[in-house]
Amino acid sequence: MALDRLGSSLTDAIKKIFKSSVVDEATVKELVRDIQRALLQADVNVQLVLGISKSIEERALKEKMPPGISRREHVIKVVYEELTRFVGDKPVPLKLEPGKKYILMLVGIQGSGKTTHAAKIARYLQKKGLKPALICADTFRPGAYAQLQQLAARINVPIYGDPKAKDPVKVVNEGLKQFPDKDIIIVDTSGRHKEEKDLIKEMKDLEHHIKPNEIMMVIDGTIGQQALAQAKTFHEATPIGSILVTKLDGSARGGGALSAVAATGAPIKFIGTGEKVEDIEQFIPSRFVGRLLGMGDLETLLEKVQEAEIKVPQKKAKQIMSGKFTLTDMYEQFEAVKGMGPFKKVMQMLPGMANKMSDDMLNVAEDRLEKWRVLIQSMTPEEKENPKIINFSRARRIARGSGTNEKDVKELLKQYVMMRRMLKMMKRKKGKMPFMPGMGGQGFPDMK
Repeated sequence: MALDRLGSSLTDAIKKIFKSSVVDEATVKELVRDIQRALLQADVNVQLVLGISKSIEERALKEKMPPGISRREHVIKVVYEELTRFVGDKPVPLKLEPGKKYILMLVGIQGSGKTTHAAKIARYLQKKGLKPALICADTFRPGAYAQLQQLAARINVPIYGDPKAKDPVKVVNEGLKQFPDKDIIIVDTSGRHKEEKDLIKEMKDLEHHIKPNEIMMVIDGTIGQQALAQAKTFHEATPIGSILVTKLDGSARGGGALSAVAATGAPIKFIGTGEKVEDIEQFIPSRFVGRLLGMGDLETLLEKVQEAEIKVPQKKAKQIMSGKFTLTDMYEQFEAVKGMGPFKKVMQMLPGMANKMSDDMLNVAEDRLEKWRVLIQSMTPEEKENPKIINFSRARRIARGSGTNEKDVKELLKQYVMMRRMLKMMKRKKGKMPFMPGMGGQGFPDMK
């Protein structure tokens, strides 16, 4: 089951509680059955499902309710807390100390995404103001060094590796000498399927010789309950300090991978949420569960807004707020929205919107934003600064240049007028400039 379907199933179960005229024992037991079904379909281990459902039922029926909340609210609170506890309870960041080098060793089977996520972690830390470096200790897979080198170049992070080397311990020791001034060294190790014994031995040797500050196991979120056995095997070889679950982008049976936490006692520290090097986030259990239950995640959304924020000079901001808002300004807003990631992820972070909009609706909205970006790119500088001059002949030229039609140009201009009017209204109400554009618009607008 995809994670978005798991979220939808859990949200539907919660909705039943809201719609019930009375929340009694029968209602609670029906909720527990719905949650069991959703988790089992998401490939969560049966024993873990039974454990969490038992805890929910016992707490919902027997626990004394805090003053000031209804039984309905209490039951929802219990579900939220138990699901959060199941996936990790509290966020656990990397314990980096200023002035001290931190060695993070990534382990996992082949195909789990170690190499890609080594670069993603480096990029994540880089944005936090740290100085990361990468070491390719994968001496088994042909092309491993070339792949990591390409990713490192893209994010401007230094890398060390030797494609001809056979001994990963020597590679790591040499690499550590190359980066005396770096805060954190991320070591990408070999991953194998059939030769698991060799892999385990190599892991032990590396752990013994380089003594990493932390060993992070990278688990493919699509493998389901196999993650449980994998995590146990790896943990018995070298103590696993933390876990990174990849491919939690709506296409994974993530429940099985999350079960690995129980097998090792290690916390999930990061989750991979897409294919881009930016698509990684610190795993914060409460936020993750909040999104699954349709409660949104405003904190992550605000962080993404801040990361994508376009710095507008004060003079320019005053012009925009006074209504002097051009298509160039509008284009910059679209670029900022795009920088926040896929539209679907942004919508899932809004309370009440998670799991509510269909994939088709989200795809239409995202396609529309992309179409408008291309239309503005096809305009002359004069047209961007003064859209009033765009008549039917200009609209025809812009449409042809962007591979669209005149109706799309009209729709864009209509949206532009709506945003400009909204900005004027917000100025009168002393509001703040909106970040995200709307979705409406038909026909050539009156640009007064």
